[in-house]
Amino acid sequence: MKMPRLLMSALRERSAARSMPDREASFEHGGYRLAYEVYGPDEGEPIILVHGILLNTHCNRDVATWLAAEGYRVILLDLLGHGRSDKPTRAAEHRVDFYAEQLLGLMDHLGIERAILGGLSLGAVTTLTAACIAPHRVRALLLEMPVAESGVPAAALFLVPLMLTTHYARPVWRLLTRFMRWLPESPYPLLNSAIVAGRSDPEVIRAVLHGVLVGPIVPSQRRRRHVQQPTLVIGHAGDPLHALADARALRRHMPNAEVLVARSLIELRTRPERLRPDILAFLHRVRSDGIGCRLPAAAAANG
Repeated sequence: MKMPRLLMSALRERSAARSMPDREASFEHGGYRLAYEVYGPDEGEPIILVHGILLNTHCNRDVATWLAAEGYRVILLDLLGHGRSDKPTRAAEHRVDFYAEQLLGLMDHLGIERAILGGLSLGAVTTLTAACIAPHRVRALLLEMPVAESGVPAAALFLVPLMLTTHYARPVWRLLTRFMRWLPESPYPLLNSAIVAGRSDPEVIRAVLHGVLVGPIVPSQRRRRHVQQPTLVIGHAGDPLHALADARALRRHMPNAEVLVARSLIELRTRPERLRPDILAFLHRVRSDGIGCRLPAAAAANG
C-alpha cells in the first residue's frame, strides 16, 4: 500500500506546480453559488473562457496560463452543475441560455463592461448565446469546437444514451463515482477535468444533459447574422459532434468570423504550438483597438 500512496502524493505535487490560478473565488447568481478562477494581471484585457459539457475550469487552465503570460486577464467560469459551482438536480436549471446569463452575471460581478468571450464545445455555444443576448458586452469571440446544426444530431446520439444510463444504471454510475473520487488529481489539466467530472453525482449529470438537450442549444442563423464582433472559430474534421461544417457555417453567417482548422479535438490542450500563434495574433488585433473594458466605478460597485 505504500507505493500507491507515494505515487498519489507525487502526482498531487506535480499537479499543484502546473497551471494554478492566481485567485479562486465565487459569486451568487440566481440563488446559486458559481465558482471562477482568475489568471494574469488585474489591468489586463479580460478574456472569459468556458469549459465543455460535464467538464470544468481545469480543461482551460493551460490555455489560461499562456494567455496570462501575454498580459491578458483570464477568468475561467464553472457553469452551474459543473466543477466547484452548485449542482442542482433540476434539468430546468441547465439550459444553454441560462448558462449564458451566468456568464454575463460574472462580468457584472467583476465590473467588466466588455470582454473577449471564448469556450470549448458547450462553452462555445454558451459564449455565442451571450453575444446574441448582450452584444454590447462582447469585444470578440473565440469559439473552439462549436456544436451547431450539423452536430446537433450527433449530440443527441451521444448524450441521450449517456443520460439514460445515469438513471437506469445508477448503481454502476455510483461505483464509477466512488472510483473517480479515489483517484488523485492529474498533473494534466484536461485529464484532471475528466477526473473531476467523473466524481459528480449521476443525478447532477442527468440534469445537465437533460437540460442542455431540451433547451436551445445554439442561437438561430438569423440571430447569429447580427453578431458583428471579430470571431475566431476553431474547428476540426475529426468527429461528427464538433463538425467542421458547423465552424465553416458560422464563418458564413457571421460577417467578421474566420476559421482556424485544428488537427484534433484536443490539439490546443495537448500540442498548442501550431495553433497558439494564430490565436495570439487574433487576440492582439482585438486588443490593439483600445476600447475600454471596465464598467464605471459606480456600476462596478453595484454589481
